Amino acid sequence: MSTAHVIVAVITIAMNTYAAIADFTRAKFVVANSTELGLPHSWVLPLGLLKLAGALGLVAGLARFESLGIAAAAGLVAFFVGAMAIHIKASVYHNIVYPGAYLASASATLVLAING
Repeated sequence: MSTAHVIVAVITIAMNTYAAIADFTRAKFVVANSTELGLPHSWVLPLGLLKLAGALGLVAGLARFESLGIAAAAGLVAFFVGAMAIHIKASVYHNIVYPGAYLASASATLVLAING
């Protein structure tokens, strides 16, 4: 496991933990974004749980459960590809940089985890 992998994974963990907490607390920006994207507010908690599960899986990957870390990173990549698709489908571009940044971070983590 490289230093770059650890640094990028820790950043990805922090980002997704923050996003999950925002979902769990129903932060105003989360609810507003959900409304703008046409997503039911009932999806906010399950989506937050997926982000937290991804973050915890990355923690496990850093704790030498490499396969779990790779699976978590791949799951986060899929999650944020979906988020980007929803933004594009809803034509909501003013804040697309956020899921894009999360996708980039998860993708980098995945590549670094695979390349060990």
